[in-house]
Amino acid sequence: MQDQNLSPQEMARYARHIAIPEFNLEGQQKLKAAKVLVIGSGGLGSPVLLYLAAAGVGHIGIVDFDVVEDSNLQRQVLFTIDDIGQSKAKTAAARLKKLNPFIQITAYDTALTKENALDLVAQYDVVADGTDNFPTRYLVNDACVLTGKTNVYASIFRFEGQVSVFNQKNADGTFGPNYRDLFPQPPPPGLVPNCAEGGVLGVLPGIIGSLQASEVIKVITGVGETLSGRLFLLDAASFITRTLKVSKNPATKIEELIDYELFCGMEREKPLPSIDVQELKKMMDQGEDFQLIDVRLLYEYEIANLQGERIPMDSIVAERGKIDRHKKVILHCRTGKRSAEAIRQLQKAEPFENLYNLNGGILAWAKEMDPNMQQY
Repeated sequence: MQDQNLSPQEMARYARHIAIPEFNLEGQQKLKAAKVLVIGSGGLGSPVLLYLAAAGVGHIGIVDFDVVEDSNLQRQVLFTIDDIGQSKAKTAAARLKKLNPFIQITAYDTALTKENALDLVAQYDVVADGTDNFPTRYLVNDACVLTGKTNVYASIFRFEGQVSVFNQKNADGTFGPNYRDLFPQPPPPGLVPNCAEGGVLGVLPGIIGSLQASEVIKVITGVGETLSGRLFLLDAASFITRTLKVSKNPATKIEELIDYELFCGMEREKPLPSIDVQELKKMMDQGEDFQLIDVRLLYEYEIANLQGERIPMDSIVAERGKIDRHKKVILHCRTGKRSAEAIRQLQKAEPFENLYNLNGGILAWAKEMDPNMQQY
């Protein structure tokens, strides 16, 4: 348990909290003593982290292995264009320290896995799940159940969002429903697209993430009634809200962490053939015969490019006839993430065996080959 005493500066900072009769100094002291682990610092994680840091949660952990991309900035309000290509976890931690220097931030620049989940979750009082895929949601839930931690859950898709509180300990020592009580089995693979595939209204993560942060604060302070045993649903397009009851299922048993990708019916992605920027530069210098394809958007290409042929990712399968089958074909984007996905889409459409991904994308080229290049 961390020190709960507030300095004069903290008393002034949190005066609006302390002035609430039901919250008062005791509530603020509970926040300062609390440790919250936020899984993901993207659409949901951004508002959750900003508001928990501003509220004065004493220790916040951030788990995120991703880097900032320009497509994130439509909704991930923690980041700016200056952060593109940087670690989300580390960038978020630096931003939050500027927002509130009185709290402790720990950045875990890694994926949450079966191997590290129990150890990470056990170090915190509450977990806020801001992930966007089913394997990680089940992993977060099961790790919380096995360690006895509360899981404040939220998810978003297009115009719709949902929030709940899972595995909260009741006054009698029992625990409330968990994610598996609501969703015992994941949907079939591909039935529910993620935000990248299906889209999301930019403001929706702010709305739902703020509600998620509110639930975290209520869990910590005991102020108000949490969503334990209830699922809140919002349709932002119609502004219709519903709250459904969630009950414990006696058949739900969680005894150990499992293979969550297998549980969710996901095929393990095989490593893609790839080259680094040094090898690409050597091929260029030696005049090797290869095809270079840039899958980025037009405005990105116009800012900086490697003189490759531009075939945007959203049309590359339809335009695959432009891809040479008889020589090495290298695809690249900004960081290597989109071009890797483009290769996988192409390989699903046809048995391509001559596609290579450029590791690190044009950012790696700018950093290692051409420091004067604008990093777009």
